[in-house]
This record gives sequence, structure tokens and C-alpha cells, in this order.
Amino acid sequence: MPKTELLIEGRQRELVPGFSVRRILPFAARRHVGPFVFLDHMGPVDAGPRGIADVRPHPHIGLATVTWLFSGEIVHRDSLGYVQPIRPGELNWMSAGRAIVHSERMPEDVPVVHLHGVQAWVALPQAMEESEPFFTHVGRDRLPVVYEPGARLTVIAGTAYGATADLALPSPLFYVEARLDPGAELELPADHAERGAYVVSGCVSAGEGEIGEGTLAVFTPGEAITLKAETGALVMLLGGAPLDGERHIYWNFVSSDRERIERAKTAWREGRFPKVPGDDEFIPLPP
Repeated sequence: MPKTELLIEGRQRELVPGFSVRRILPFAARRHVGPFVFLDHMGPVDAGPRGIADVRPHPHIGLATVTWLFSGEIVHRDSLGYVQPIRPGELNWMSAGRAIVHSERMPEDVPVVHLHGVQAWVALPQAMEESEPFFTHVGRDRLPVVYEPGARLTVIAGTAYGATADLALPSPLFYVEARLDPGAELELPADHAERGAYVVSGCVSAGEGEIGEGTLAVFTPGEAITLKAETGALVMLLGGAPLDGERHIYWNFVSSDRERIERAKTAWREGRFPKVPGDDEFIPLPP
């Protein structure tokens, strides 16, 4: 049996005019890896205040967003009243639950930001889809770092490589930033049913061929997987337990119930979501 189940190449998606990302998940042949139902690779791009990388207030339901930066800065504002600069090496976990609205903007006091990072969405378990929303910021000094030969591993969320991140999670998962030296070999955690590796930069192999920049490899459950860095590489490792049922995605809404998404669409169209204090713009519901 092949160790690699599927390779997914990132596809260009324009979030706002002039600002494109690589969309990795969802993909037609693979809607999720563990609870991860969405993965975008942002940048690298140079952006300034109120410029192309600003994302105006928009809603979410049924998911948690995980923002992780390699460079630059984003200012997070949400309808709970949080205002939080997001910087490299810091975990920012926003659980939407029944409803939350947030904006992601460039800092006003920095002329140019070299923005580079990834954003993931984790589907909440069905029992938590209508839970109260919350936002958590975890500084880089609180995130576990594990060193393997030729590898520096930051455990962003969940449990991997003998370390557990300092954040209570709704379901079993792992999310790791792996910085690999050329020639380094790294085994993927074997205690998670679904596993993937997204190559941000560089090139790695997994026994059957190379996995280049901008590609997500989804691995066969139960197989022992060893990544080898063909060059210096930056790789995001992710996965976890299978979802507890199908998830539907429309725009920024995730739910196990299609009718719930229809109600969310109507509520946003009619202006019935909570507001973001100090940020009165908004993104209209897509046609």
C-alpha cells in the first residue's frame, strides 16, 4: 500500500483585489485531514495599513481559526472585544461556536509588513457547534519546542513528539511547525489516525517521491511515515482523529447541518451578527 494517499497542490484564490493565497483545503478529493477542514497559505507579500492584505469584518460559525505567522503582523479584532496583534511564533485560536465576527488588518503604525503565514480552520465537534465563542492568544514562550536531529519542532496545538501545547482542545489533533535542515529525517506522529504535511518552503520526500513547495501530502492511515528534507525545509504537520460526521462549508460557515448554514447566511445578510467594536466595515455575503 502506498504511504502517500494523496498530493494536493495549492490553488490561487483572491481574497480581496490584489491579495491572493494558496488554498490547500478543502479539496474536491479530500475535504479534511482529521478535524482540519481549511488551510490557506498567505504570502509572502508586502502590505501596508488599509491595503491589499486587510480583511474587513466577516462572520464564522462552527469552527476554530488558527492563525500562524512566519513573518509580519496582523491585528485581530473581534465581536467579543478582543484587539490582539498576531506576530510570528504566537498561537491565536478563535473558536466561533454559534457566532463570531472578526477582522484581520495590517498594523496602522508600520509602513510595510512582509506578511507570510498560514491559516487553518478546525471543525468543532457536533456537540460544540453552538457553544459560546472565545478567543485565546498564546505567546511563543508558552509553546513547546522539541529538538530532533536536524529538526526544530514547535508544537502549536495538540500533542506530538512527547509534548502537549498549553491549550485545551475540542478534539484530538496535532499541529506542528517543523524547520528541517538539509538531509534531516523526521518520523510523523503515529498516534493520530489522519496525518498530513504541507511544505511551505523547500522540498521533502516520504519514500515514494518528492513533495515540493506549496503541496500538502496526505498519508495512509496506519503507515509509518518518515519525512526526509531534500533541502532546508519549512513544513506544517497536521491531523488528528476523524471528524464525527460530515461537515458542510459555505464561505466562512462550517456546520454538520445545511439548514444551520442557511440561517447563518440570512443572519449575516440582514445584519444580525454581533459587531466588531471600532471596525464598522464588513464583507458582504458572496452571491
